[in-house]
Amino acid sequence: MADFKEIKFFGEQQLPMEMHKVRIIQKLNLLPIDERVKSITEAGNNTFLLKNKNVFLDMLTDSGTNAMSDKQLAAMMTADDSYAGSETFYRLEAKIREIFGTKHFLPAHQGRACESLLAQILIERPDQIVPMNYHFTTTKAHISRFGAEVLEIIIDEGLEAKSDKPFKGDINLDALRYIIKTRKDDIAFVRIEAGTNLIGGQPVSMQNYREVSKICHDAGLIFVVDASLLADNLYFIKTREAEYKDVPIVEIMREIGRLSDIIYFSARKLGCARGGGICLNRDDLAEKLRELVPLYEGFLTYGGMSVREMEALTVGLDETLDMDMISQAPQFINHMVDELSALNIPVVTPAGGLGCHLNAKEILSHLSQDRYPAGALASALYIISGIRGMERGTISEQRNPDGTEPFANMELLRLALPRRVFTLSQVKYTIDRVNWLYQNRELVGGLKFTEEPKILRFFFGRLAPDSNWQEKLVEKFKADFGESL
Repeated sequence: MADFKEIKFFGEQQLPMEMHKVRIIQKLNLLPIDERVKSITEAGNNTFLLKNKNVFLDMLTDSGTNAMSDKQLAAMMTADDSYAGSETFYRLEAKIREIFGTKHFLPAHQGRACESLLAQILIERPDQIVPMNYHFTTTKAHISRFGAEVLEIIIDEGLEAKSDKPFKGDINLDALRYIIKTRKDDIAFVRIEAGTNLIGGQPVSMQNYREVSKICHDAGLIFVVDASLLADNLYFIKTREAEYKDVPIVEIMREIGRLSDIIYFSARKLGCARGGGICLNRDDLAEKLRELVPLYEGFLTYGGMSVREMEALTVGLDETLDMDMISQAPQFINHMVDELSALNIPVVTPAGGLGCHLNAKEILSHLSQDRYPAGALASALYIISGIRGMERGTISEQRNPDGTEPFANMELLRLALPRRVFTLSQVKYTIDRVNWLYQNRELVGGLKFTEEPKILRFFFGRLAPDSNWQEKLVEKFKADFGESL
C-alpha cells in the first residue's frame, strides 16, 4: 500500500486532499424549508425516522454508508454462494488471520450480533460487571439483558468536551486495578471500544491496549476489543503516538490481535461492507461460540452475511492497511472541527473519528438536559439545512428500572463523515449552516417524548417540540435567506 505523505498547499489555507476520484454518483435532493419542517414533524423529531429521500446530506452514521472501492465492487462478482464450505468464506478467514493473527474467525450479520453472542457465553450470572472505557448503546443493552452491569472507567479527559489529550478513549488504569482488587470474582470480561462512539469518537493508545491487556491477563480476566471503529484508531495511533509512526499498519493490527482474547467488529464500519465477525485464539471460547452461530446467525461459513458482502469485506480489510484510505475521514473531520472552532462554535476536541461532534450542552446552554438539547439541535439543524445528524446524548440512554432518567455525560450532535462520500463543498455547506444556527441558537427550544420505547428508544421513539420554537426558527431563516434552500 502507498506510504502516507502530507500534501502542502502553496497558499495559506491547508485543505484535506482526497486521494480518490469519483466515478459513480447519486443525486441528492434538498427540500424547501417548509417541507423539511413537515418531514421532521412526521418523523417525530427523530432523525432516525426521516425518509432518506427527504435528506440532503446524510450524516447520521458511517455504519454501512461508507463508499466502496472499485476493487470491492469487482470482488463481489466472484462470490461463491455455496451454503456450506464457500470459498468466499475461506478467503475472508485467511485475510482475518493475516491482519489480526488470530486462529478462529466466526462470521455474524453485524456488530451487535457479535455482542449478543458474546454476552451469552461470557456473562454467567446476573450480578456480574463489565468494566470498559465507555459503553455503546447496543453493547449496554445486551449486557443489561443478562442482568449484568456496565462500569465505565474512561480517563477523566474522556468526558471533557474540550481537551488537547490525544487519546481520550483510554481506560483509567487505576480504576481498573481497584475494581479487580475489590470485585474480581464479579467481572465477566473487560472491554475496550477502539474509538468511543458516544462521546466523540476518541481513540485509544497502543500503550493503553498493552497495559490493559497485561492487567487483565495477570488477573486471569478476558480482554475484549470492539474494533468497529479501528480504522480511525489506527490512523490516530500512526499520527499521534510517536513510537508507531513508522510501524506498518498490519503490524499494529497484529499487536492488537496478540493483546486481545477476543476482537469483534461491525463490517458496516471496519472494512466498508456489511456484516461482522468475532476473531479469537482461545479454543474453548471458539467452541462455545461455534454452537451459537448456526442457531442465531447462519451456517459457520456465512453467519448471516451475504457472500458478496464477504468478498467486499475481504478487499475492504486489505484496503484498511492503506493510510490514504484510513486518513480520508479523520482529515475531513479535523477540517470541520478546526473551521467550527475558529468560529467559536463548541465542538469536541481534539477531532476524533467517525464524525464532527457538536457540543449541544454548551451550544444550547439555555436548555436543561430533561429537554433533550442534543435531540433539539439535531431537529433544528435538519430544518435549516436538510442535514441529518445523530443525537448522542440523553435520548440515547434508557431509563433506569425505577423510571428515572439518567442524564448522559455529554450532549452531542454527531455529524458523521462516512469515508469517500462527501465533497469538501458539502462539508463547507455544513459548516455554514451550523454557524447560522449557532448565531440563532436562542431560538431553539426543547423536545418531549410522545412515544417512548423501553429499549433503544433513540431508534424509534417520537418527540414533539415543547413550544412553537420551530416556527420561529423558520421565520428567522426566511428573513435571512429569502427563497434560498
